[in-house]
Amino acid sequence: MLLTTKLLLLQGHNVVASMRDPKGRNTKIANEIKSLGGTIVNIDVTDESSVASGVASAIEQAGHIDVLVNNAGIGVHGIQESFSSDDLKAVFEINVFGLNRMIRAILPHFHQRRSGLILNVSSLLGRMTIPFYGPYNASKWAVEALSENYRTELSSFGIDVAIIEPGGFPTEFIGRLLKPSDTARLKSYGDMANAPKTSLEGFEQALSANPAQNPRIVADAIIQVITTAPGSRPFRTVVDKMGMGEPIEAYNQQLATLTKNIYQAFGTADMLELKVQ
Repeated sequence: MLLTTKLLLLQGHNVVASMRDPKGRNTKIANEIKSLGGTIVNIDVTDESSVASGVASAIEQAGHIDVLVNNAGIGVHGIQESFSSDDLKAVFEINVFGLNRMIRAILPHFHQRRSGLILNVSSLLGRMTIPFYGPYNASKWAVEALSENYRTELSSFGIDVAIIEPGGFPTEFIGRLLKPSDTARLKSYGDMANAPKTSLEGFEQALSANPAQNPRIVADAIIQVITTAPGSRPFRTVVDKMGMGEPIEAYNQQLATLTKNIYQAFGTADMLELKVQ
């Protein structure tokens, strides 16, 4: 997200960047953003009071907020059975509950202004599942569902919702993947217990062999959605150069048609269209 922030600032946008511990472990990043004209607020998305005070501070410092980008997230890798309930709670606390805290904190401001964009960074794994990402898959599917509902329930108030669906990229995200804590469960899996490690190594090799899978294309996609006029933005934007993007785009188009037909059948198709104020 640092790359996106820097590009937005260089393009002349006002950016309030949130992070944990901007005067400690993230001092270097915070100073880099501030040197480009950005503003920093301290927010821990797992803490209700931190979110409330941080969003209030962001609004106060910026004057108003036009766009919320929800990018905080944690990934996982391992056999699903070996992830404990506490492991799943840790993932959902950031990827789902944290996202929803941020949305609920900014919505009174957006309602008052009768405008605003909520841009949620999901994943291609919020559209399908592959082995060894179970809790992450589940959390991103939840993000997709939350986004669908917010989109329809907020459209009449001029508040837009959009989703970015990236594939995997060679970033620090991979190095911070949460591993399962209940390793005793792996005894039942025999040789398959080593499959996650082998799978991840193979994926990292595939990333290294594909320079087109550059994080810059995610930043460009986010900026493209932000700068598109309200009422014209795509609801879902797929970002991937590893061969998963095209099938997911086709899937998304089918779902959009199905959704529109069902909404039309119930006389609620107008909820799928943003009412620009």
